[in-house]
Amino acid sequence: MSRFPLASSSWDDAERAALQRVIASDRFTMGAEVAAFEAEFARFVGSRHAVMVNSGSSANLAMVAALRHTRDPARRLMPGDEVIVPAISWSTTFFPLHQYGLRLKFVDIDRETLNYDLAALAGAIDDRTRAVMAVNLLGNPNDFAAIRALIGDRNIVLVEDNCESMGATFAGRQCGTFGVMGSFSTFFSHHISTMEGGLVVTDDEELYHILLALRAHGWTRNLPRWNRVTGQKSDDPFEESFRFVLPGYNLRPLEMSGALGRAQLAKLPQLIAGRRENGARWVEAMADHPLFRIQRELGESSWFGFALVLRPECGLARREVLARLDALGFETRPIVSGNFTKNPVLQLMDHCLHGRMTNAEEVDLNGFFIGNHHYDIGEAIQVLSGLRG
Repeated sequence: MSRFPLASSSWDDAERAALQRVIASDRFTMGAEVAAFEAEFARFVGSRHAVMVNSGSSANLAMVAALRHTRDPARRLMPGDEVIVPAISWSTTFFPLHQYGLRLKFVDIDRETLNYDLAALAGAIDDRTRAVMAVNLLGNPNDFAAIRALIGDRNIVLVEDNCESMGATFAGRQCGTFGVMGSFSTFFSHHISTMEGGLVVTDDEELYHILLALRAHGWTRNLPRWNRVTGQKSDDPFEESFRFVLPGYNLRPLEMSGALGRAQLAKLPQLIAGRRENGARWVEAMADHPLFRIQRELGESSWFGFALVLRPECGLARREVLARLDALGFETRPIVSGNFTKNPVLQLMDHCLHGRMTNAEEVDLNGFFIGNHHYDIGEAIQVLSGLRG
């Protein structure tokens, strides 16, 4: 166990009671607890609908699949369509787009916010652009007012990967709700934890119904009687039990995951408040640090972790700095994927680069992040801010 770990648990008796409630019910597959969590989560973020799945990666897959199968021509993505993505994100931001035959156009990130370089994004959007995937990195919102302005009235779909930024807000609105759909993760290391889990939120009823079918085999069983996929379902449950209408998956969460999500969601405002309090102390302590540049906050970050980029003029190698931090008890990781365009997997994917990934490359070579938590981490901040060459 590291002295200053990347992730920590926020479970207590409430989560253990939630698990016992499910055990006592003897219902372990997706049921009433998952449905209740979905309704409560949708209310929390201010969205009409939420669909829980078994991971944030699955949430991204379900979002992309739903855009393939929508009947709305303004939103439907077809093989060969171009989708803009940032050069830094988790792998499963990108893979579902490839798996549905879409062409990825990579755009550099802003060296301070670590989200889109807005000038680069403006230059990347053209007549072939059909969608923009906005990724809120390490808890930090994108500038959605600027992104909306860049899209304007063009037929471009905005979707959000908000897996690292639950509870972050921009202009008073929850991140994950600016696009037609937004994804969230409830993995152990994230803002709330069901150990494995994720959600998609949307205000669009048709997309919601498509997600319900895609989550469970592509069948109609979980659709409401009147729905936007099949119209009216049969009144005969036997007839509808194995009726398949979409090429779906099994992305269903366990009932225990739903119960855990409900217990964790009740704590989320407090958990975010603790992270933001640490974030304020971090910004103050690390301002103009001689070794490191830190991430600049946009909106109200939920501070998933604290990114550091080694200043080239400091004369230190990252390997040396990481060794010193390891000796001090810090657990560290690369800033998400680093420059994802350097990965060999891109040889298998239809993609292009819009210009050079200059800032992503700097983060790839000189960046790393440490953990933030809901509890007081003043000691970690003091130790790191006192580090000198």
